[in-house]
Amino acid sequence: MLADRYIYPAIFHFADDGISVEFPDLPGCFSYGNNELEAVSNAKEALELHIFGLEDDSESIPSPSHIRTITVDKNEIVVLIDIWMKPVRDYMQNKAIKKTLTIPKWLNDVAIENDVNFSQLLQTAIKNYLGINSQN
Repeated sequence: MLADRYIYPAIFHFADDGISVEFPDLPGCFSYGNNELEAVSNAKEALELHIFGLEDDSESIPSPSHIRTITVDKNEIVVLIDIWMKPVRDYMQNKAIKKTLTIPKWLNDVAIENDVNFSQLLQTAIKNYLGINSQN
């Protein structure tokens, strides 16, 4: 069962050109911001996408470290980043993806003359073919 809420510590590294963010428990999960607000916002998005990727690939999700065990340099702080995965999962499941298909030119011409919405027609046809009755 997947968790709906995750809270991970992030290390904010302050430099002259902005704030870099890393998650010590999630190798490869990095972010950046020009200021603190942007750094937190981008860190949330990076964490959401990273966790979604782990879930989607059926990989185990590491437990977050306790913030007391994380050591930082003087230009760094630990910030807890809190995410709620249900809206992320919903968005990712329902986002539009582009498909390329091939039909004869004459059929394309007739469809355009009749104002056919190709995307809607293909979605409806696939749902009918698969016996899916939902509106999603």
